Amino acid sequence: GSPISHLMDVLSDSQPILQELGVHFETSASEATAAAMLAASVNYPIRGAVTWKSVVGTNVASDALANIASGGVTGGALVIIGEDYGEGSSIMQERTHAFAMKSQIWLLDPRPELTAIVTAVEKGFELSEASNTPVMLELRVRACHLYGSFTAKDNQCPAFSLQQALAAPRRDTNRIVLPPANFLHEREKISQRWPAAIDFIKQHKLNEFLGGTKGKTGLIVQGGLYNSLMRALALLGLADEYGQTDIPIYCMNVTYPLINDEIKGFCLDKTSVLVVEEGQPAFIEQAVSALLNNDKIGCRVLGKTYLPLAGEYTGQVLKEGVAAFLRASADDIILTPPADNEPFEPGRPVAPVLANIPDRPAGFCVGCPERPIFSAIKLIQKELGELHISCDIGCHLFSILPPFNLGNTTMGYGLGWAGASAFNGIKDRRTISIMGDGGFWHNGLTSGVGNAVFNDSDHVLIVVDNGYSAATGGQDILSSRAMVRGRKTNNPIARAVAGMGVEWIREHYSYDISGLQNILREALTTTFSGPKVIIAQAECMLNKQRRERPLLNERRKRGERTSVRRFGVDADTCTGDHSCIRLSGCPSLTLRDNPDPLRDDPVAYVDQDCVGCGVCGENAHAAILCPSFYSVDIIDNPTLWDRAKDKFRTGLITGLSRLHERRLRRSGAL
Repeated sequence: GSPISHLMDVLSDSQPILQELGVHFETSASEATAAAMLAASVNYPIRGAVTWKSVVGTNVASDALANIASGGVTGGALVIIGEDYGEGSSIMQERTHAFAMKSQIWLLDPRPELTAIVTAVEKGFELSEASNTPVMLELRVRACHLYGSFTAKDNQCPAFSLQQALAAPRRDTNRIVLPPANFLHEREKISQRWPAAIDFIKQHKLNEFLGGTKGKTGLIVQGGLYNSLMRALALLGLADEYGQTDIPIYCMNVTYPLINDEIKGFCLDKTSVLVVEEGQPAFIEQAVSALLNNDKIGCRVLGKTYLPLAGEYTGQVLKEGVAAFLRASADDIILTPPADNEPFEPGRPVAPVLANIPDRPAGFCVGCPERPIFSAIKLIQKELGELHISCDIGCHLFSILPPFNLGNTTMGYGLGWAGASAFNGIKDRRTISIMGDGGFWHNGLTSGVGNAVFNDSDHVLIVVDNGYSAATGGQDILSSRAMVRGRKTNNPIARAVAGMGVEWIREHYSYDISGLQNILREALTTTFSGPKVIIAQAECMLNKQRRERPLLNERRKRGERTSVRRFGVDADTCTGDHSCIRLSGCPSLTLRDNPDPLRDDPVAYVDQDCVGCGVCGENAHAAILCPSFYSVDIIDNPTLWDRAKDKFRTGLITGLSRLHERRLRRSGAL
């Protein structure tokens, strides 16, 4: 998932090169599956790397990670974490730091600069091998959107291959988490692995001393926040656009473990330091305070006193916090421009730079096949009453927001049906659960469908089958229709559901709202007792357009006939009540001024973003709304037959219009 899903796409495209080098790559069924692959690094000098969105992915992988962290590794094991914390996040606001401390996995947080990140990858593997410990490499959302360049090294084949490992299997029971070895692992972490990691970090200078070398105040910053900190200093007139500043900065590209000697050396000649640590709890600030206090170093450690307790540390947030710290601690530093006179209060929200920005809730793409599913649910609720709806992770989660306003809970990827399992014993009122095809194969088949069958659930599951793991960028999955080299696709969801023991299964085209409405009515009212699964099928429109538009443009360029269907609204027929918009929410369905001077209400309008999915018209039909929608076929490079039909239709419409006008004149209406 975001922010590192593109890494998997790049590696997938690079498979020929990886295979040539003897590197195995695969897209795993889940984060737990990926983490378990690192078992190859336990007994053999084989390097392994996995990646996922954190903290949700780390939660899924926690069992495997805890085991590999306990037993330790021989080959370098790198866990690339997409740290999704802050304004652009769609998940719960938690940090990876706590998990790293819990399992004693070293945590790298490199400066958001491409050379620094590349170095962190190389040194991360080496650190893992030097300390026999898996290493996490944390990449934040902003770091994943960097542009720039770096000098690459030559590709190298592994010194020890997977084939060599299988040819000579190794077995070391001391690396397996079973008594008595598991009791020795904790001692080994402290007596051997931790000191080895400290020595490696110090020897290779992974943390950086930047800025000035003198001054009674200093800044200790997580590496991932360095760019934001420099932006704040620049706004205060304390740094230039190249990041040059006279304020001493200790940049922690390794945030766990802490290097005590480096921290003490940085603080010895200072009266106060500000720890710039995003999120809560303030693990680093507390550890630095304890370290200096134990060694009786008279340097005051501040952090959350001047910076918000929670939330992303943007440039504006850091500007206010650093200014407040320097005003209180450094009377020799002049801030230009002058700092705001308003006193800083920890946790006080920062005033937005732009004002009067309208709310724009996240929504489905134009033509998304998931939109008609929720339109059908809204219509069936109007008929049968409000329902408890258990949601899941994925694009379909946007149904919780306007205009659908559906959904009561969401518990995790593939846990949609499990989230409603507490109601399994209630027979007179059924729930609806939602699950995407990605979540279905990730966890939903066992935790959702298997659980419902085993516990004889009488409730309803809708599986959104759009052909991809769409929310993470359109990656192929088990049930994808595409033929993917090196993968086995086209495994029907219906067959898997039936194999788990579900007897009531319906498959239907997602864009047929009336049909979906009928199936939902049947599922919610049938006398059949047992789990009921509806599979709503239609390809993700974003992926479909990415595939078909280039082909369509090529056909146009070759002079071949092409026909594209688009929809519109007859302004004379539209009543202006906008029910169609409330049932759809399509970005291409919007408002425009009423062309009738005697009517004030704006009318519905379909703009040029329309992809011709037809949901707006389907909604009008299913909900028995006004018949104002029409469809047109836009033809490029028309044939003689197309031109003849157009000429005939134009003439017929013109003639009928004139006849109608003459009748109105005779009746006196004109």
